[in-house]
Amino acid sequence: MPGLIESFAGAVTVVGALGLAWFAVASVREGEHRAAKRAVLVVVGLLVVAALAVAGPSPWAAALASAVTLTVAVGVLLLFVPMGRVIRGPDAPTLRVDERDIMFARARLGPEGPQFEEYYAMRPENRESDDRTRALPGLGSPRSGKAQPWAFTAMDASFTFTEAVRAEVDGAVAHAMVVATPEQFTHYAKGLARLWGARTVGVAELRPYHAYSHVGRGDGVWGAPIDVPHRYGIAFTVEMDFDLVRTGPEASEAMESAHQYVEAAVVALQLGYAIRSMGYSARAHIDGNYQVIAPLVARDAGLGEIGRMGLLMTPELGPRVRLGVVTTDLPLVADGRRLDDSVLDFCRICEKCAENCPSHSIPTGDRVLFDGALRWRIDADTCFRYWNSVGTDCGRCMSVCPYSHPSSAVHDVVRFGNRHSGFARRAALRLDDVFYGRIPAPGRPPAWLPPKL
Repeated sequence: MPGLIESFAGAVTVVGALGLAWFAVASVREGEHRAAKRAVLVVVGLLVVAALAVAGPSPWAAALASAVTLTVAVGVLLLFVPMGRVIRGPDAPTLRVDERDIMFARARLGPEGPQFEEYYAMRPENRESDDRTRALPGLGSPRSGKAQPWAFTAMDASFTFTEAVRAEVDGAVAHAMVVATPEQFTHYAKGLARLWGARTVGVAELRPYHAYSHVGRGDGVWGAPIDVPHRYGIAFTVEMDFDLVRTGPEASEAMESAHQYVEAAVVALQLGYAIRSMGYSARAHIDGNYQVIAPLVARDAGLGEIGRMGLLMTPELGPRVRLGVVTTDLPLVADGRRLDDSVLDFCRICEKCAENCPSHSIPTGDRVLFDGALRWRIDADTCFRYWNSVGTDCGRCMSVCPYSHPSSAVHDVVRFGNRHSGFARRAALRLDDVFYGRIPAPGRPPAWLPPKL
């Protein structure tokens, strides 16, 4: 008969095997066949270990049971050992960003326009880099490396939509003003955002660094100073489809990216209409027509942290979201920052996005001070140049991020561990590499999308 240690080790091993079997089934449903196969192999190995542990009295069984018991005990203890502490420093920029300097605004400059010479007289150091980018096929070009006419048609349709509704970001305010408490207004605004499709939503009290300094695209005169007259920013996320994101850098990822910009615009515009109808000023900030830097507003509204790839990392879905913002003078209760060292620590140790970035635009190592803020700084020029070469917005960094896995019981258990234990984060990263691969293969485009012609 097996002893107490052998019985305990056998039971623990069986529980582990059942957990991995559950993970294997979930992986099959998610289309993660590599993860499912590896999980099945480990399940078989664990069942063999369990059988040996309880097979009866023998030196081998006793040694194996002791090893399993010791491993479990050490693992449980390590969950409570403080590790992965993040050194906090200043992370609020001391300088406002000039929208004319971002790659999307620079890409709109044409040699025939007066803004072209004006900009490069102001920023001559950007001329050579931008000329190299302009020489490439461009986003959605049939001559680009990842050209897929069907997906590009859908992508263009979404961008055409957001272009068409640009003028709707602001409007007349009703004369009759609804009176309520800030708590009631906040609860109502968040409820509306979720009703209309937001995944998470928060409120930030606006600071000068949230707004661009000068107009580079969208409403207003190019180069004019930007003054956001509102006190609050309602920031929200919309979820990007996991199956489409993981196809990046193929065109099906860009199709989904553009689609979710539309969904964010739909939420923001409706919220702006509703607030103005209650007698308060409100402006929606949507793709191509922002006056604020959405990731910074969202971070300060408690929705996540700015991660290694320069995007908002949410604890629920990582970077696999698109953002929208509505600024307003509606009396609200600000959520404020929710400092999340667990996300920053994971980004610090992971570096998976940097290793998988086709253009090597994402830095390795720790955060650095730039414009007064401690952060990871991507190379926006090389990133955008790659987009213009392949014709898509890539999304490879989002697709390989361990936080991007779908929200499910399996992955939510891992997320819970990540939030509460530095050891759990390190274990989760190693297991992600084992089951999904350090350089995961891109997913396949959806079957309904016709093949390239």
